[in-house]
Amino acid sequence: MIEIIFACILLGMAAGFLAGLFGIGGGIIIVPALVLLYSAQSFPENLVLIMSIATSLATIIFTSITSVLAHHRLGSVIWPKVYRLAPGVMLGASVGAVVADHIAAGLLRVIFIGYLLYVGVQMARQDKPKPGRLPSSIGLDFGVAVIIGLMSSLVGIGGGTLTVPFLVHFQTPMRNAVAIASACGLPIAVAGTLSYAILGRNALHLPDWSVGYIYLPAFLAILLGSISTVSIGARLANRLPAQKLKRYFSLLIFVMAVKLMVLN
Repeated sequence: MIEIIFACILLGMAAGFLAGLFGIGGGIIIVPALVLLYSAQSFPENLVLIMSIATSLATIIFTSITSVLAHHRLGSVIWPKVYRLAPGVMLGASVGAVVADHIAAGLLRVIFIGYLLYVGVQMARQDKPKPGRLPSSIGLDFGVAVIIGLMSSLVGIGGGTLTVPFLVHFQTPMRNAVAIASACGLPIAVAGTLSYAILGRNALHLPDWSVGYIYLPAFLAILLGSISTVSIGARLANRLPAQKLKRYFSLLIFVMAVKLMVLN
């Protein structure tokens, strides 16, 4: 127990720093790291990934609140757009947790590895969303929001890597798109966390100190570690060659993907 708490504090510090430096959600780091930690602690193989995803979403609740408040103070959040997307992402996040609970652990791993590769390629190529010409409709917003919520809940992220390109394509300025995506990460995390907690309440062979699929010691330790480092990463973002560092970080993402592929 002590070992995993210490490791998760360090993980939280790393995830918070990288999130502040690159503007990415911590889930991309937290989930694969927890998979390795849980496996090393001999958690049941069929629970390792789903518990990693659920625990990651739980941490995103609090990091999202901090991020949303910061963007709101800067006046970047377009709240009517957030209110339009929120019902869809919450529905999708709830459905995503149900899907994750019912599909085979191997298939869930394939989905997460695919997401890692997608983000790794994005960061290596420095892809930027291309603005479109027409504003999106209410129906399109809802449909896409459901898909974003579902995918985010399946892989344990706040959804920014999916939400930002959609918003920019439909004429939302990048500054506002990032702020809206941060705000939408909160309902995704809340709906996903509650769903994983409820769905896992009767799961067999859960470790002690679990609330459904959420492992509380890891959740609290990651949260504690990330509090102090997000601001450090954010301050260094304008001083370090972040664009070049993103390419190096993409290599780490590819390594994590390969590690998950060969993990027994």
